[in-house]
Amino acid sequence: MITLDQVTKRYDNGQVAVRALSLEIPEGEICMLVGPSGCGKTTTMRMVNRLIEPTSGRILLDGEDVTDVDPVGLRRRIGYVIQQVGLFPHQTVTDNVGTVPGLLGWDKARIRARTEELLDLVGLPAEEYRDRYPHQLSGGQRQRVGVARALAADPPVLLMDEPFGAIDPISRDRLQQEFLRLQETVRKTIVFVTHDINEAVTLGDRIAVMAVGGELARYGTPGDILDDPGSDFVADFVGADRGLKRLDVMPIDRDAVEEPAVVLDVGLTLVEARRQLDAAGWVHAPVLADGRLVGVLRRSATEGDGASSTTVSEAAVALDARVGEGHTLRDAFAALLLDDAGWVAVVDADEHLLGVISAERLHEVARRRAA
Repeated sequence: MITLDQVTKRYDNGQVAVRALSLEIPEGEICMLVGPSGCGKTTTMRMVNRLIEPTSGRILLDGEDVTDVDPVGLRRRIGYVIQQVGLFPHQTVTDNVGTVPGLLGWDKARIRARTEELLDLVGLPAEEYRDRYPHQLSGGQRQRVGVARALAADPPVLLMDEPFGAIDPISRDRLQQEFLRLQETVRKTIVFVTHDINEAVTLGDRIAVMAVGGELARYGTPGDILDDPGSDFVADFVGADRGLKRLDVMPIDRDAVEEPAVVLDVGLTLVEARRQLDAAGWVHAPVLADGRLVGVLRRSATEGDGASSTTVSEAAVALDARVGEGHTLRDAFAALLLDDAGWVAVVDADEHLLGVISAERLHEVARRRAA
């Protein structure tokens, strides 16, 4: 979808912001531009929609050289999201989202329908938010409106300049996950500038690591770069914990889980539960009701008076050490650290138990996938 061919940006004072940069971004993928301050990542992104004009080289959008088309028309075909959102304060959410469709001559009914569709898509129900003004929204909500506005005319390409950089960590993590969910629906080609390598690993299909002077130091999938930085510069930028970051790009699938040594039904007595735990050598076991995970039983709860008449359902407690299929091995590792069960339960969307991941199993799977 996007090709940069030997693109250079040199200013009148002789400073080179981007030097002979070549890369290709496939259709429907997210390309993260990362690097230290002054490496030219924002300049590169802005050259795609000609907010900055390249000095030399070619930038092709779906095979068309962007320097051969009207820059205003080009920008209306490319969604643009910035860190401070840039909503018009005197306009409602509806009017902000409908800005580009209005410039393109859409009729009011079509704009309203598109606006309401997008607000629902970004998690802001139209009936609640369409008539609000930007000052009536939280930072995270304003950022969602900014994304909806960028998508309004259904552009094939989105440019995003540190869109979540000014958001608090909790909201930022939530927005990142919502953004990935949204991308599954809209499948845009996205150039995303960030200074945060963790964000790049979490969101990117590909990462372009740039060095000061606008030179491309490394380009590849997050897994490729974490496995083989290719240079000391990239290794330092990625960080000494790249082994841990690598877990973030390893999804949990059914090959990663193993059958638990013992599973307890809610209707068992504690005496029978203790017998099964002892036979398996486990001190914690998942508790199921009709195949769904409802908690965990600890062996210490099976002792004492009344064990022969008390059922597992009465003694089981909530299990925090659980992750969903499709989460990452890093999620599993984090859950392991927060619970003393020694394993993490993996469940599907309906809370059916798919299996467990122990610390040993996690290490085995991570090493195998990295090989």
